[in-house]
Amino acid sequence: MAQGFKPVKVFVPVGSLGAGVRAEEVDAALARGADVMAMDAGSTDSGAAYLATGTSKNSRGAVRADLKLLMAAQAKAKIPLIVGTAGQAGADPNVDWTVDIVREIARENGYRPKIAVLYSEQSREVIKAKNAAGKIRPLPPAGPLDDAVVDECLHIVALMGPEPYVAALEAGADIIIGGRSTDTAVLACYPLWKGAPIGPSWHAGKTGECGGQCTAFTNLGSGVMLTIDEGGFEVEPLLPKNVCTVHSVSAHMLYENSNPFRLHEPGGVLDVTDARYEQVSETRVRVTNSRWEPQPYTMKLEGASGGQYQTIMFIGITDPDVLANLDLFEQKMHHSLTRRVQRTLGDAAGKFDISLRIYGWNAVSGRAVPEGTPPPREVGVMCVITAETQELATQMAKSCNPYFFHMPLRDGVEMPSYGFPFTPADIARGQVFEFKLQHVVELDDPLELVRTAWIDLSADASKETTHA
Repeated sequence: MAQGFKPVKVFVPVGSLGAGVRAEEVDAALARGADVMAMDAGSTDSGAAYLATGTSKNSRGAVRADLKLLMAAQAKAKIPLIVGTAGQAGADPNVDWTVDIVREIARENGYRPKIAVLYSEQSREVIKAKNAAGKIRPLPPAGPLDDAVVDECLHIVALMGPEPYVAALEAGADIIIGGRSTDTAVLACYPLWKGAPIGPSWHAGKTGECGGQCTAFTNLGSGVMLTIDEGGFEVEPLLPKNVCTVHSVSAHMLYENSNPFRLHEPGGVLDVTDARYEQVSETRVRVTNSRWEPQPYTMKLEGASGGQYQTIMFIGITDPDVLANLDLFEQKMHHSLTRRVQRTLGDAAGKFDISLRIYGWNAVSGRAVPEGTPPPREVGVMCVITAETQELATQMAKSCNPYFFHMPLRDGVEMPSYGFPFTPADIARGQVFEFKLQHVVELDDPLELVRTAWIDLSADASKETTHA
């Protein structure tokens, strides 16, 4: 740690860019002397579609609203603004989408920031070469990687650690828009650059990765302030009435982490086994004894592919006879729909699947309901038809329409009509996407798989420059 180290204040405005930055928290953070604004902008939580398609889960308007507040604060306070995993998935198109919004806001307001753009998308050729050299290994439950799987991926990203961000800060970046990164690294990079102790920097980053989620009353704020000093770090909310408690702060090590005491990051492991959490004021918690264990440098790989296509249909059921025999109803319905497709399309159906999900019964868990469970008052049934093309999936749904909406539980009874909320009844859902990579790549240089581009608006907006 550098001599004469000054405590660093990291303002985390929101858990994910686009989720709603609060102007009053931005003002409070600047008033308290924030040194940097840093936040995550994405996740794998919502599935593979956003990586496969290079699109954002959040609307452009929501991301723009947040960036407008933050860029105004950056221009006023002259402190860095750092965004990681831009555009939800952090692939090149996600990053460029975010950069376009930043450029637009800068032009409209006459801002002249120096912008560093960090790309972490990987070519198939690079991944294959690393794999051939024995530098890629699987994470459970994945198996060894082969070239066929790599070729299926539409986009592949490597999760950056703090080093590319530190390099950009060292080069004078006012705004950093980063590709796929670990949430923690985006928050830890600035204090690490300033010479803060490594363990507390990483632990503070983990604690604040979701913004106000580490506070006791998450509805009373979106952001949080982290202060890293020579002996540890402190965390506190930005708005009155909210508080951080020992419980709310320590519990965040459980979030998206299989081991609440050890967190694997590029280049090492954060160990909080002996960490001490202390309530130092009504609103503020201090954390000490966080340790960093250096390890060989690795970056996690994520890759997503596109698969078959789906069409869905919905019904609501209040029929007491069906509700009393839902398992029998599901079995009969599935058999009837499958036979209907086979009879109407034959071999042309190709590889297909029909899934029934009964909401209000067992749709979420998929497990059998314990014997003796009383019948529900009503259920919703979703039919998901998966086929090799969208046209086939929709054709199958149309063939199944009479059976799905009117099938009686027992033969010989009057044909029922279940409640269907939409017309047309069949809804084309589009392509199915899935993650293909659950691996890490071993590296000697943390910057090897990262490309940095610079957009310099600092001189003249009419003469914007972009260079690698």
